[in-house]
Amino acid sequence: MLLCSEQAQGSANRLEVVQRLLWWLLVGTRGGPTRARIIHSLEKNPQNANQLAQTLGLDYKTIRHHLQILVENRFLVTAGNGYAKVYFPSPVLESCYETFLEIWKKIEKDFQLG
Repeated sequence: MLLCSEQAQGSANRLEVVQRLLWWLLVGTRGGPTRARIIHSLEKNPQNANQLAQTLGLDYKTIRHHLQILVENRFLVTAGNGYAKVYFPSPVLESCYETFLEIWKKIEKDFQLG
């Protein structure tokens, strides 16, 4: 059985890994700014892929690709099926939302997003 301090250390290590993964997915890859825009939009209003494509002015298939990556990496969760599937920020993303905001500020500045 883990002691409280060991549990806290394990949680801190997991959070650090999640934060690094978030940085890599949003800053270290070519599609990062698009994924950041998706997260930013979903934080304001959960949406389906078609709504996101319209909101962000991007191709539906592009949106679906990035949503799949964010779901696979546990930064988004879904409700519903098929075309009605709605995407939400996950508890994993919410646990490191300050890191996302730091990344968003960098991307917003570098790519002049708003």
